[in-house]
Amino acid sequence: MAGVEDLSKEQLIQMVGAAFKNIISHTGLWFREAEYQLGLEKALQIDRQAWQRGFPIQMRRLAKYFGIEIDEQGVPLKLKEMDKETLIALFTDLAKNWIANDGVWFQAVEQQEDMFVAKRCNDTAWTRFTVIEARRIMEAVGIPENGGLEALKQALGFRLYARLNVQEIVEETENSFLFRMNECRVQVARKRAGLPDYPCKSAGLVEYSYFARTIDPRIKTICVGCPPDPHPEEWWCAWRFEL
Repeated sequence: MAGVEDLSKEQLIQMVGAAFKNIISHTGLWFREAEYQLGLEKALQIDRQAWQRGFPIQMRRLAKYFGIEIDEQGVPLKLKEMDKETLIALFTDLAKNWIANDGVWFQAVEQQEDMFVAKRCNDTAWTRFTVIEARRIMEAVGIPENGGLEALKQALGFRLYARLNVQEIVEETENSFLFRMNECRVQVARKRAGLPDYPCKSAGLVEYSYFARTIDPRIKTICVGCPPDPHPEEWWCAWRFEL
């Protein structure tokens, strides 16, 4: 029976890439099934436990091949030695990779099927991702449960989007505020290419309402305007959050 020993160097490189993809895919499938069987909150708890146990194991095996020194938790020492400015730049590039990956997935589905199917996949994905992102922000920076509008304001500033877009918070009342996306990376790129606004309202309704509810279930999300809605030049979409 043939094995990897029989492959050329170029084929082995392809197999190494496939192995990385398989780890990511298998992790995603585990998460999806845990969510289906146990619910999203429980799946997130299990994900946290599996990451804490699995990450150091994987890094210890991989570090030697890439010349990476790691600590007991598997964190690369190079990462710990970076100054704050470099870490911010790294986080920003990770945010750019995230939005690029989101875009290529959308385009791949659209090319294989059509815009309707791509939007349906996109909107459904946001029902999960926005909750996951909110939970991980809360855990990483110590945002408390049921922290109200102040907690939401804080969490919005730590989203991946916050490193890519220009956004602002406009205070309204004691129990509400406006959140405006003044510059959207995706929409600006479309405008530069002479394309119309991408109609992202269906995804936005899911994204912002689920994100806000994860921070505090008492928060209500209202869409002030989002493409294909008309909007002024100074913002692309706007959302009101009420407690």
